[in-house]
Amino acid sequence: MNHLATKKILLSKYKGLSHWEETDLLAVEEPLEIRLEFGPVTKRKSQNISITMRTPGADEDLSIGFLFTEGIVRKSSDVFSARVLGENMVTVSLQPDFDFDIKKLERHFYTSSSCGVCGKSSMDAVKIAANHSFPTHKEGWKITPDIIYTLPDTLRKAQATFDATGGLHACAIFDQQGNLLTLREDVGRHNALDKLIGHYLQQGMVPLDEHILLLSGRASFELLQKAAMAGIRYVCAVGAPSSLAVETAESFGITLIGFLREGRFNVYSGTMET
Repeated sequence: MNHLATKKILLSKYKGLSHWEETDLLAVEEPLEIRLEFGPVTKRKSQNISITMRTPGADEDLSIGFLFTEGIVRKSSDVFSARVLGENMVTVSLQPDFDFDIKKLERHFYTSSSCGVCGKSSMDAVKIAANHSFPTHKEGWKITPDIIYTLPDTLRKAQATFDATGGLHACAIFDQQGNLLTLREDVGRHNALDKLIGHYLQQGMVPLDEHILLLSGRASFELLQKAAMAGIRYVCAVGAPSSLAVETAESFGITLIGFLREGRFNVYSGTMET
């Protein structure tokens, strides 16, 4: 377990007429400032582009994943370096010859029920960015129910920090056989997915079109647009999808599965083997 992700506190517990003191672990939530460094060597500029509340850990992955899912960078080679400065700041330096348009940072914002204020002005902007990255509606393999049913238990057994705190979202990547490959946890579901995508982007493994994404909670529009940016074709969620998440999945040819728990699930978009 990442010790930065949890904090021990002393609390009072009550049950009926009895009460006692006991130690407990909480999921840490702290702000992370993401700064972008860009421009030619002789005229480098630095600008704050985001402050997000996150659980400390994998901050470089989070920052690079955020830049990718926001359409600022397209591939890992666009990034020269990512440096952690202090406890709550990361500076991502773009390659000096990277053709970066500062107007990309002048975004309009929409209100999201999952994280307050984030991202894109419209679904059209997401479609343009994602379609530029990877082709959609790619034919290929399909997953079967017997694989899908195993995913939640596999994820749950691997969630060490959740077991300790009960206060984190998780995103996980599985292979086609249902083997867990990578897991990321965070107080913000969008941060957990950015950490996951940032990790794979740096490994040169994006698009993730041969993998399955599992979300520990509900499936929102924001999570589906991030999945689309990473070329993910199968998204499973333990909770419910929103209507816009389903529309987004349909637009990008993503098979979206919700309410995956207790031996059942619903398919909201796409197809699978039976």
